[in-house]
Amino acid sequence: MARSIWKGAISFGMVSIPVALYTAAQSKDLSFNMLHKECHSRIKQVRRCPVDEVDLEPSDIVKGFEYAKGQYVILTDEDFEKVSVPSKHTIEVTAFVDAGEIDPVYYEKTYYLQPEELGVKPYALLMRAMEEKGLTALGKISFRNREHLCAMRPSDGKIILETLYYADEVQVEKPKKVSDVELSERELGMAYSLIDLLSEHFQPEKYEDEYRVALMELIEAKLSGQEIVTTPEHHEEKTVDLLAALKASIEAAQKGPGEPAKAERAKKEKDEPTPALAGTRKNGAA
Repeated sequence: MARSIWKGAISFGMVSIPVALYTAAQSKDLSFNMLHKECHSRIKQVRRCPVDEVDLEPSDIVKGFEYAKGQYVILTDEDFEKVSVPSKHTIEVTAFVDAGEIDPVYYEKTYYLQPEELGVKPYALLMRAMEEKGLTALGKISFRNREHLCAMRPSDGKIILETLYYADEVQVEKPKKVSDVELSERELGMAYSLIDLLSEHFQPEKYEDEYRVALMELIEAKLSGQEIVTTPEHHEEKTVDLLAALKASIEAAQKGPGEPAKAERAKKEKDEPTPALAGTRKNGAA
């Protein structure tokens, strides 16, 4: 099992549930090293003091909070440990809300909570109660030198914890309202029909990072000395007739989304195998 990044307890009224926190997701982005253009040697990221003109080791660096121009309060690891808030060791459930009331813009990162041996039954009780009530619990948790607002919800036999942005961290400019735009019944009806045709249960395994796959194919081609062929991008013409565009969209949806592209891709993979980095690509793909 992965290593936990936090251990403590969920405080649910007078009930204490010992738990451990684990990361629930990670990015599968391809990573690249920065190289010297001339000799392809990896470059070093040097931390240098511009005043003393010396390169610094990690032990030479401290954290400072700038309270005035060029003036700092220095904080050590011991100082951070002295910051005492209840959420360092306990997630106190302060409220239960309908998950639909939390705008997705507030969600930051996803984790899951695993009960310790003594917390299995109260953990299951809280999870079952939230599941049957259809509610999400709110609380706070502190780790990595920060207190996070968090939301906890049941999912597939476990409690998922998602850190949330605070209200003053959400800086989304309010767009101009378009609710007064006139729409005909026919336009709405066709839009509803298109939405119905494309409605389905969420299946995350259906989706993959096509850019990452294409980038891996390019790397494989360069490694094996193949010629790089770029497929011209197709640019749609601007929509002039909304009803005509909706009708065409419905007809395309009825045939099935992405079928021609899927067939072409399957043919390409069959005809042009690229085994050079097959193991790397398999491990890197979602």
